[in-house]
Order: sequence, then C-alpha cells, then structure tokens
Amino acid sequence: MPRLRVLARRAADAPGGDDPLRLGLLRLLPDAIDGVRIVGIDVPGFGIPTHAEAKDIPAGAMLNYAREEAEAGKVPAPERIIADRPTGAPLGEVFPADPMIIDRLLAPMRLAAGPVVPRREWRELHAALDCGAVAAIHPFYTAAAREFEAAGRLVIGPAPVDRDGTDAWLCAIADIFNVPAAKRDGVRDAMAGAIAGGLAAAPIKGRTTLSGWKGSALLVARLLIESGADVPYVGAACPKTRWSAPDLEWLEAKGVRVKFRASLEDDLMAMEALKPDLAIGTTPVVQKAKQLGLPALHFTNLISARPMMGPTGAGSRAPVVNSAIAGRGRMDRMRDFFKGVGTGDATGVWERDPTLRPGFRAKRLKALERKARDAKSEEMIGCLSKIMTARAAIGARSMPSPPSKGCR
Repeated sequence: MPRLRVLARRAADAPGGDDPLRLGLLRLLPDAIDGVRIVGIDVPGFGIPTHAEAKDIPAGAMLNYAREEAEAGKVPAPERIIADRPTGAPLGEVFPADPMIIDRLLAPMRLAAGPVVPRREWRELHAALDCGAVAAIHPFYTAAAREFEAAGRLVIGPAPVDRDGTDAWLCAIADIFNVPAAKRDGVRDAMAGAIAGGLAAAPIKGRTTLSGWKGSALLVARLLIESGADVPYVGAACPKTRWSAPDLEWLEAKGVRVKFRASLEDDLMAMEALKPDLAIGTTPVVQKAKQLGLPALHFTNLISARPMMGPTGAGSRAPVVNSAIAGRGRMDRMRDFFKGVGTGDATGVWERDPTLRPGFRAKRLKALERKARDAKSEEMIGCLSKIMTARAAIGARSMPSPPSKGCR
C-alpha cells in the first residue's frame, strides 16, 4: 500500500500575495517518489487562524490528489467495505460516536454513512468521493467541499442536531437519494419523538454565553437552546459560509447574536455585559469568568467532546452544564476567600508578606503627577503655538498688497 507524504511550506510573509517562484516549485514536485505520494500544499504563515481551517487545507489537497487518481483510471477499493448501500460522507472533525449515530439515522432509509473526511486511510478517500452526498458537519471545510463539488457531489448543511436540524437534514438527504415520501416521513417522525424525549428528560435552565474555535459553536448553541437554555451570544472563531447559513438563520430567529471571526475581546465583552449563569469558552474566557466569580466550562474539553448528532446528542450536555450552574454559590465563596490574591501588592509569588513602603509610594506618586502636569502643559503650549501660527498665516493672506511701482 503506497504511503502518503505531505510537503508543506510557509508562504512569504511579505504583502502582495504568494511568491510565484515558490508556487512554481511546488508544481514541479513529482506526483510520487519510490511509491510515496507527494502532495504539495501552500500554507501561508500566520494565515490560518483556526484549527478547523488548518485541517481543511491538507484534507482538500489529499482529496484533489485522490480525485485526479480516480479520474485517470481504476483505483484500489477500500480494504473494509463501508456498506452495500448508497452512502453520505460526513465532512469535518466529529466525535467518534457521531458517524455511527449518523449511520443509524440513515439506515431506515436504506442509506449508510460513508467515510468521514479528513481520513488517514488513503483508499477511503476514494470511497468518500464515491458517495452520493456530503454532509458538512463542519461548514468551514471549504477546500474539501470544493473537491467534492468538483467530483459532482452535493454538499449539504447543517448537521443533524436537535429536532429542527435533524428534520431538515433528513429531508435534504431524502431528496438527494429519492427516498419515498412515506419512508422519509416515518423516519422523521421517529427521530422527532426520540429527540423530543431526550431533551425533555434533561432540561437546562439558565443563561449561557458560548464561544468556540473548533467550528461547532453554532451546533452546540442549538442543542443548548433546544434543551431550554437562554443563549444570547455565540462567538465563532471560524468564518461564515453558505453551509452555516441555516444554523445562523435558526439562531437569529431565537434572538441569538452570532459573531463570526469573534476575537477574545468580543467574547469577554459579551460575557461581562450579559453576566450569564455560565460562560462556555476558550481558556482565557474561562479564566476571566472565574475571576469574576462566574461558573465556566472549557468548550473543547467539556462541551464539544461529547456526542452531538440525533437522539444521542439530545440532552447530552445537560448534566455538566446544570452541575456547573448549580456551583455558583461555591464560586462566590472561592472568590471571597481568595479576594486580593494575585493583585496589587500581592502580585507574584512571596515567601512572606511583602514589605510596604508608603513613604516611597507617596513620593513616587507625586513625581508621576508632576510629570503628567508637565506633559499637559507642553501639550497646551504646543496647541497655542499652532493656533498663533495659523492666525498669523491667515492675517498675512488677508493684508492688502502694496501698490506696484510701474514704469511711467
């Protein structure tokens, strides 16, 4: 079985686009060396801001290589046959159980879940390209989606989460594969009932702000809202794409403010302004929330790393979210106990209490105040000088010119 090697480089940081010489060198790379596939990719330095988009670049390059192989002739079949039914390939990094859940959603319609892209097994890239449709679980894999569309495959979104999302996803899949209406509606009714039961059994009560960088923030927000949580703000580090539009429309209809390409400042300002019962976000967001005495959960480790699709995802986050919200009193006690630690004179690590020198502090404070007054005086003098210069220039222009002494 040939191995795969990906050769990457960092593009020039200078403005003006990619270096044509380097791009030309990438194109000069052979397709393979001693049976080892060579895939040249151009990676701009500091030009890929999120984890999801970083994985999309090699995934798209590998799919491009696999697609060109398939178009050139026959390719080896996967060592493990996925299914004897038409398949839909999930696109995006998913929880390990989610592909099996998607397969169970599709099975009653005589369909199956294909290989999840990105893949490690090269032959399964060919199997993924051979699917009937692509489910953009992460709608930010735009490079991989372009390769699927170039192969004539339809890419649909959003993911099958919560009642509305799962129902819309099943309808889209059924239309692509021409599933009879009776069979489609039977699956929809069964899934709607199962998801509604899961949500009702694990309600969430409380206000939550949510920010994530793995590309699934909008999906998690939908699950929290369907469970009963109030989610006024969602910050997504990834960009908006046409496959994220259904999630955006659904959330905005619920009164949620969604910020794509959200910065840390955006997330912190939303948290401080809304004062939620729970803040879900990245490490600095969680740290700031705990400093304010707010319960907080890390998005990647505690929220996104759980099943999300179909009936299994319904209510899956309620235990950890409710437990964190219920710990608000403990956060208040911890904040009161550690009040002042790590701030002011207590900043840093001390073996004993720091020695305070109020005389030096007062002297230094007076010096700083004097310096500020001098700077203000210099600023005012500079402004007055500019005003006088401007007035003098205006006066010179308005004075009548002396009469000319012409020749007689």
